[in-house]
Amino acid sequence: MSAIELQHVTKSWGSTVAVRDVSFLVEEGAFVVLLGPSGCGKSTTLRMVAGLEDTARGRILIGGEDMTHVAPAQRHVSMVFQSYALFPHLDVRQNILFGLNVRKVPTAEKEARLKRVAELVGLAPLLDRKPAQLSGGQRQRVALARAIVAENPICLMDEPLSNLDAKLRHEMRVEIRALQQRLAMTVVYVTHDQAEAMSMADRIILMRDGDIEQEGTPDELYSAPATMFTAGFIGTPPMNLLALADGPQGAVIAGGDGPAVLESGGNGLTLGIRPEHVIVAAEAEGGIPARLTASDYLGADTVVTARIGAQTINARVPGHYAVSPDHEVRLTWAASALHVFDSQTGRRVDGHRARQNSG
Repeated sequence: MSAIELQHVTKSWGSTVAVRDVSFLVEEGAFVVLLGPSGCGKSTTLRMVAGLEDTARGRILIGGEDMTHVAPAQRHVSMVFQSYALFPHLDVRQNILFGLNVRKVPTAEKEARLKRVAELVGLAPLLDRKPAQLSGGQRQRVALARAIVAENPICLMDEPLSNLDAKLRHEMRVEIRALQQRLAMTVVYVTHDQAEAMSMADRIILMRDGDIEQEGTPDELYSAPATMFTAGFIGTPPMNLLALADGPQGAVIAGGDGPAVLESGGNGLTLGIRPEHVIVAAEAEGGIPARLTASDYLGADTVVTARIGAQTINARVPGHYAVSPDHEVRLTWAASALHVFDSQTGRRVDGHRARQNSG
């Protein structure tokens, strides 16, 4: 039985549709990420699951029971908010136990749960502190502890790490994922950060303008993006998307001098190639002629920007790669690394064969 099921759920405010006919399943014990840009409907979807927003149409099932119109307190889910939502006048102990106090859980059970959860998230020495005396990471742990102490089987998280710096975000990603696996919780996690989604999720539901763009494992969205939007959203840097044109021997990169990259014609098609699959070679070594324009040194590697005609392409090369202005090179790649999309619909098109001289 699935832990959560959405059936054709729609949410609108007047003429504005925030979520449109969305359906998906979340299996018990899974870590599912709702991913997408700001305004795509992911937080609204999460809030409907929690009962904080009503639905215009559709059904929400939790544990196989219809919870569409059931009050939030009766849904047996916990929620972690982006703002932490801690009471500033209460200490850590009181913040963690607030929900249990409202439900009048016996004192002995509350203390036992508090001790177990505080040790689990590393807050045992900080129980007497107020939120103002805590760092951002510690406040986030309090919010997590408050959700965990309720012992609900489902935990909803709405961009819980967006207020933390990069180092803390990485540490908290590891901690949250480890906690979820240790406690066998079902987690639905909202984020706009594709790195968070890729590193934490069992499954990703990528949303766009209130619709589901693609759903699958992180590897499926990375290795086989169904649309140009998915290709451009997943990956750092995102996939290169290059318009194609017909050439004498097949499809060529529009505006370039060839050679052909596909055996078939290219009009109406877009070529996708990830930066890490692009190889920068000396001019005499064959491949696609390009002119280097810039580089972004990241330490372990360098993202090099080049131009093919009027189009820009990024290549991720190891180490420090110095770029001189307008330096001419050749770009190559493996034929298996190419993706082809319909330029008009944005959908993936399979069946096009790459020419072997492209890599």
